[in-house]
Amino acid sequence: MNQVSLLRRRALNAGPIHADGAFVLYWMNAARRCGWNHGLEHAADWARRLARPLVILETLSCDYPWANLRLHRFALQGMADNARRLATKPVIYHPFVEDRRGQIPALLREWGGAACLVVTDEYPLRWHRQLLVRTAAHLAVRCEAVDSCGLLPLRATEHDFPSAYAFRRFLQRELLPHLLSPPAADPLDEAGLAVSDPLPASLAENWPAAAATLLAGDERAMASLPIDQQIPPVATRGGADAADQLLEGFLGQGLDAYQSLRNQPQAAVTSGLSAHLRWGHISSHEIVLRLLTREQWSPDRLAPDSRGRRSGWWGLSGNAEAFLDQLVTWRELGYNYTQHHDDYDRFDALPPWARQTLQKHARDPRPELYSPEALAAGRTADGLWSAAQGQLLREGQIHNYLRMLWGKKILEWSPDPHQALEVMIDLNNRLALDGGDPNSYSGIAWCLGRFDRPWGPERPIFGTVRYMSSRNTARKVAVDRYIQEYGVDREAP
Repeated sequence: MNQVSLLRRRALNAGPIHADGAFVLYWMNAARRCGWNHGLEHAADWARRLARPLVILETLSCDYPWANLRLHRFALQGMADNARRLATKPVIYHPFVEDRRGQIPALLREWGGAACLVVTDEYPLRWHRQLLVRTAAHLAVRCEAVDSCGLLPLRATEHDFPSAYAFRRFLQRELLPHLLSPPAADPLDEAGLAVSDPLPASLAENWPAAAATLLAGDERAMASLPIDQQIPPVATRGGADAADQLLEGFLGQGLDAYQSLRNQPQAAVTSGLSAHLRWGHISSHEIVLRLLTREQWSPDRLAPDSRGRRSGWWGLSGNAEAFLDQLVTWRELGYNYTQHHDDYDRFDALPPWARQTLQKHARDPRPELYSPEALAAGRTADGLWSAAQGQLLREGQIHNYLRMLWGKKILEWSPDPHQALEVMIDLNNRLALDGGDPNSYSGIAWCLGRFDRPWGPERPIFGTVRYMSSRNTARKVAVDRYIQEYGVDREAP
């Protein structure tokens, strides 16, 4: 049995393994992909060891935070890709989409009763952890959670880190063994999986697989789901197929200009993979290893001591190093923080200095006060901010550089920093395809001082939290065409 690292797996209950169960059940709910997936690899290894079929149950709840048409269709497109990719594999794939709240726990109790054991996905957000604990407590068999979140296992650290610099120093000491222990590109490719008989009739009848029309995102089928029907889908497609195409395009074109143009909203050089990472449609292991292969990298190119510097440790081109700093350092810094803090989305979780300075200036006069409704519609007097919000409304994303300005201006236009944090979280997680992810909370909280330091001079509203303005941003990067493309009519209803 190939062993996934102990750091990446943990038992959620004390249930037994029923060696005579009908199948091994992999409950896919965060790492929603067929390859580069430690959880699927671990489940397949159990199936081989027990000589039992492997059933992959991918579920989509109607009760996850901010569930709406936009996010649902993106996730459904991923399920459709998984159905196609797994159709020729020696497994049973069962996509289940809730049409009533509370179905998934009942489904798992019934399916778990027929299984040898249940393997599922680790994910560090509070609501997901609580879901796993509640579900595992009602299972009659062993339930194991496996971490496929990033290059560094979530449990590889004993504490959080105050800055990207501090975390980067840790990574430069500790990352290499984990980088060199990736999950299998195709964990179902090896021989030894038992032939999959059809599911027991009662399981399939009581919990039918999602219809092809629903997986295709049919409007009529989706209209019956008890989710927010007011946030429309966007053109960006979810799923592993789309993620593969984006990665291929980025490595072939965007990467070569990444370092110089990534902060330019009018340049298309970023990877566009943020939403696919958030929904588990692609693994950071795959992205990094494909990039390293392109760069003909080997471990002997690592610098012996880079002391936390942003570039130079990998021994790669400047473009590759800049991209890896975003993908590895900043992305995994957010996962590390949410692993160690259940209050990651609360004002009191900001650094003490940031809380103190923001509270000191909480009653400062604001240049404008916009309601959450006006902000959601992008109706402000600031053309650049409204364009960023317009892109979020239309495409489900904001250019990464402008996302920082977007949050800073919400602080400036809100009655106090507590309400600013609430508005940022709500708008981002409802409208952004990559919303509701540890990175979402990192980026939002960064606007209020997390992972940053005090900056002088002390200013109204911001205090010593880093200040940004639309005017200064427009001096640094070209935005005229961006505003023209995404600008929102302030007078629109």
